[in-house]
Amino acid sequence: MNVLDQIISQAQAAPQRIVFPEGTEPRTLQAVEKLVNDKVIVPILLGKPEEVKAKAKELGLKNIENLQIVDPDNNEKRQAYIDLLCELRKKKGMTPEEAAKLVSNPLYTACLMIKSGDADGEVAGAINTTGNVLRPALQIIKTAPGFSCVSGFFLLFTKSNLGENGLICCADCAVMPNPNAEELAQIAVASAGSARTLANIEPRVAMLSFSTKGSAKHEVVDKVVEATRLAQEKAPNELIDGELQADAALIKEVGELKAPGSPVAGKANVLVFPNLEVGNIGYKLVQRLGGAEAIGPVLQGMGAPVNDLSRGCSVDDIYKLVAITANQAIALKK
Repeated sequence: MNVLDQIISQAQAAPQRIVFPEGTEPRTLQAVEKLVNDKVIVPILLGKPEEVKAKAKELGLKNIENLQIVDPDNNEKRQAYIDLLCELRKKKGMTPEEAAKLVSNPLYTACLMIKSGDADGEVAGAINTTGNVLRPALQIIKTAPGFSCVSGFFLLFTKSNLGENGLICCADCAVMPNPNAEELAQIAVASAGSARTLANIEPRVAMLSFSTKGSAKHEVVDKVVEATRLAQEKAPNELIDGELQADAALIKEVGELKAPGSPVAGKANVLVFPNLEVGNIGYKLVQRLGGAEAIGPVLQGMGAPVNDLSRGCSVDDIYKLVAITANQAIALKK
């Protein structure tokens, strides 16, 4: 069974309640029907029921009408969600009137449902920007204990035998433009957890740089060195090492030559990039030039699973990300 099959199978074993703020978006509805047919999740669609059902009928979908559909403007818990938002944002001066307007936004209702225990995770972004998806999530759900930043984790299924039989996990490729040493350490620790939870592998985390073990001197190298120290301190039982160049991290012979004795060099399966520019360019080059399949970004560091789709996503992309979100929710409960 490959990694994706494992992710789907684990989700089927304990179906989670995943909320979809974009309840009338065609690709989302098509993915939800497939997920329901495969018994992967218990979906909650947000929107006006008549509009959701009309769109489903237009698309020829048969299993949408019987699903839970929540209208942000008219549901039995709306006032409770307004009160909760006021409480969470009272230090920011949130008024009941402002909260009522925000709760009419499905992206806010989705996060309030998760915060209230009425849903286990959220997937959005097919028609919303990353900023719009993340803003209510950070205001309401916030980051997980021990984390002050959110980052984007990718699964790269390459045609090589590197990493974990061709699977290479990497971060951050989607969120943090220029993390400092503390934030980079958090990204490393979160990525180790994501690799274990989603890929079912024992992570070997390489903190990447253009230097290996002091081969070059520069302030950006110093940041990676410090981040490595902090990550090892935060998670002493994880295999995290750096600073390592990409070839030293991945290639056995190069790792043994440049970083002898390293528990990670030459066999890394998780790559942590020093900044977003490097990470985003790097994973896209591997995807486009190397023919790798890239799944993500999976957001990590959140207090509950909230994941952001690309606006160019396919039905299959949504299906996979929802299954991953369900796995994150299962792991959080454990």
